[in-house]
Amino acid sequence: MPPAPRLDSVELAAEMVDVYSMALARDCPFSQWAGQPPITAAIAELNATRWHSGEETNAQLGLSPAAAARRRVISFTPDTIFRGVGRGVNDGPYLSQFLLIGNEGIGGTNGTRANGFITYGANRIDQRVPVATERKDFMTTWEPYVDVQNGADTRGTETYQPAADGTMTRFIATPRDLATYVHFDALYQAYLNACLWCLEEGVPFDGGLPWTEPDVVDHQQGFATFGAAHILSLVTEVATRALKAVRFQKFNVHRRLRPEAVGGLLDRLGVADVAPGTLAPVEPLAEAIHPTLVRVRAANAAANGPHAPRSLLLPMAFPEGSPMHPSYGAGHATVAGACVTVLKAWFDAGHQLGGEVYEPSADGTSLQTVPTDTPLTLEGELNKLAANISIGRNWAGVHYYTDYIESVKLGERVAIGILEEQKLTYGENFSMTVPLTDGTTVRI
Repeated sequence: MPPAPRLDSVELAAEMVDVYSMALARDCPFSQWAGQPPITAAIAELNATRWHSGEETNAQLGLSPAAAARRRVISFTPDTIFRGVGRGVNDGPYLSQFLLIGNEGIGGTNGTRANGFITYGANRIDQRVPVATERKDFMTTWEPYVDVQNGADTRGTETYQPAADGTMTRFIATPRDLATYVHFDALYQAYLNACLWCLEEGVPFDGGLPWTEPDVVDHQQGFATFGAAHILSLVTEVATRALKAVRFQKFNVHRRLRPEAVGGLLDRLGVADVAPGTLAPVEPLAEAIHPTLVRVRAANAAANGPHAPRSLLLPMAFPEGSPMHPSYGAGHATVAGACVTVLKAWFDAGHQLGGEVYEPSADGTSLQTVPTDTPLTLEGELNKLAANISIGRNWAGVHYYTDYIESVKLGERVAIGILEEQKLTYGENFSMTVPLTDGTTVRI
């Protein structure tokens, strides 16, 4: 993995605008972003950053090749802000269909896709999540923040509220709901669910795999190898390999500060008990993101009450804040990159999902159909799924954008390596065509 952005970089300034803005927009329903003040402010502030505006060239900014490759010169809109990269991520709703829809199930017992139940053998998986209490963030005052930095175990102190229909769960309707999903998800949960959905829906395998012709032609089907059992185990196998790979990067190479720690540095600027000059390296960052810090200060004042001291701390979705290991790379994102890569290798990546396209209602009690100009493909929705899960951690305040994009690439490389190694052990002559998030394609 290339080095993470420096504290004095224009890239980190854009990332802090990004993560602060996400914290202030956690309760904006995905279906109603247009015109929402936190979204409107985030768009204006991100578009004005030196990183995104395009007013300076990569050379003028002194970017490394890796930084230049991930730079996005873009004018964000409500339809493109806070999204990831890769073919299809900007098509249709913000959330991947794989986080929302279900299938009919055995004998039609799950109902329609809009019911949100995925067949899991004779059981079913419900796509709904618990509803974390709205407008309740954590670590916005100094004492609780320091307690968490010192290792206080505050896990499990978050609270939940009923959904609008009186139940205790709903579809992922807001960024806070997405943060809840990535707070508690099992390592490969989202990708196993996507795999189960694809198998139940009969999504065709990649044409280069053996035994994909009609039975009348090749008289056999895959099972232990090149069948459902194979891909179900493979999507879990690459997850643990990816997690181990990124752990080495976290602890042995980069050891990057979490966003909450950078927020702590910004909060201490100008505080009387901090010696002058101690935080001089942070001052250019504070100046670069001043409009965002004004919003953060106002939001924290409203949350903390009139007698609380001014706070520039990053509002966190989790009471325990970030995990107690470095930020870069990101475990969720590396696993995402690995798992969606094997799914894109195994299934026909160009397959169109078909049927209605859904997004959650504003209150999350149902899925509603939405028009889309571009058909949603398996590749696009898997890329979007990887982005949703990875950036979901940014919505929680525990990761940056670079943690997502560079870690997804690491996960892709892990998965490609595993597929290449395992291919050597089979006697069958086959191939897999794998589209990657950078727009290139690998053929194994």
